[in-house]
Amino acid sequence: MKKFTSIAPGRTCLFGDHQDYLGLPIIACAINRHITLNAVQNNTRFFQIDLPDIHKKRNIKIDEEILELEKEDYFQSALNVLKRYNCIPTSGYDVLITGTIPINAGTSSSSAVIVAWVQFLIKAFGTADLLTSEKIAQIAYEAEVLEFNAPGGKMDQYSIGLGNIIYLETGEKFSYQVLKAPLTGLIMAESGVPKETLGLLKRLKTNSWDAINEVKSNFPNFKLEDSKLEDLQKYLAVLNDNLKPYFEAAVGNFEVTKKALIEFKKEELNMIKIGELMNQHHHYLKNLLKITVPKIDAMINTALKAGALGAKIVGSGGGGSIAVLSPKNKEKEIMEAILKASAKDVYHVSVDEGARIFETNESL
Repeated sequence: MKKFTSIAPGRTCLFGDHQDYLGLPIIACAINRHITLNAVQNNTRFFQIDLPDIHKKRNIKIDEEILELEKEDYFQSALNVLKRYNCIPTSGYDVLITGTIPINAGTSSSSAVIVAWVQFLIKAFGTADLLTSEKIAQIAYEAEVLEFNAPGGKMDQYSIGLGNIIYLETGEKFSYQVLKAPLTGLIMAESGVPKETLGLLKRLKTNSWDAINEVKSNFPNFKLEDSKLEDLQKYLAVLNDNLKPYFEAAVGNFEVTKKALIEFKKEELNMIKIGELMNQHHHYLKNLLKITVPKIDAMINTALKAGALGAKIVGSGGGGSIAVLSPKNKEKEIMEAILKASAKDVYHVSVDEGARIFETNESL
């Protein structure tokens, strides 16, 4: 009987939150918290899925086609997408999914589950050309976002699939670079406040695109990907007050991400500069997009007072986690300070290699 172990890391966005759905670049990294999917071939025609961390079980008949998907049924959506790639299940499996990625905390536990699931299905039933980091990421994106016409971008699936630190161009000229910068001192802290994802993303995406399209109607040659901060005021002048923050955040965050890429490409990483840019990014997320909550604000203020080089909210917002950059030998002090600010959990993370899968053949 065939047995597989499919592993997918969590991720944190360093620069570019709320940019990928605008076609703008992001810088994100996989972190060494994981979803682990163990699959053992059985003698049925069912995937018998056990998710003990969330106290759920699911049975899926391998040859049943479901066209009307239930909300967030990513297991079935991945099966539907993979059939278009001629990856079709031929036997059932007992599937156990566990994880160390915090749930609903902005570190992409759900996307990691989907990447681990897609990776397993391709390894078990697909062809070798599909079993690449890029293909796995793309198929996971299609299953999670395109199948549901959801508002998200490609950051989560690609940062998890590719691993390391990546710079991702998310627009029409889609591309990515793996950045080898030795980032250290990265701390994640959970607020314990469940994040809001789909509703918040939809509002932010809608308002951002309304602002961008209004600017385009007044400046026909305007392209967001060519925008510069020094031109901001002339564009803001044509927008109503409700849309101005969304446009300013789009241009400002884009500028910060471009500056961060320059830093990450240098031979020696300037941690102080990276921290400053993280703080600038958080300014736009907090004060213009207004995606923080009081507990997140308190955690970030505490981290900075304790000596952190930079700190920012991670993910869609409305709760979730923060990423903190610590100087050498200050991690423990900063982590203790964040815990005293009522954080649910705080832990040091390192950059992860990305999704991977192992196979063990066992005879009964």
